[in-house]
Amino acid sequence: MIIDHIDNAAQYNGINKRIEQALKYLKETDFTALEPGKYEVDGENVFAMVQQYTTKGKEGSQLEAHRKYIDVQFMVSGKEQMGYTRLNNQVSATPYSEENDFVLYDVPASFVAMETGMFAVFYPQDLHMPGIQLEVQSEVKKVVVKVRV
Repeated sequence: MIIDHIDNAAQYNGINKRIEQALKYLKETDFTALEPGKYEVDGENVFAMVQQYTTKGKEGSQLEAHRKYIDVQFMVSGKEQMGYTRLNNQVSATPYSEENDFVLYDVPASFVAMETGMFAVFYPQDLHMPGIQLEVQSEVKKVVVKVRV
């Protein structure tokens, strides 16, 4: 997992060509006017999903993981908490969906506050829980760039 501000994106150049491409796309694109939806960056290797939603409480939320894609989550506006723990032989709460590249876990997590301009990189070994409110619910605009492993 990586958490940082988009102004520092260049520090991560060289760790992975596709992550570098995703961070460059996030830094150079004005998302304020883009509608929610899927946007191609490099076919199915790198694509972005613009999302708008209201944050929710921790109760009933689950950690998620992916096997085929790395998540690069960028806060366009708003703030939220993201839960995290490392995948370490925990038993999943749901079967892995090959079609959706998605599996859920009910295990304890640590939380970090995310604000406008920040990004997080979640690798397949990183269980994560985005969209969690801080003190109160708030509106968020976020871009999730999916980077093929």
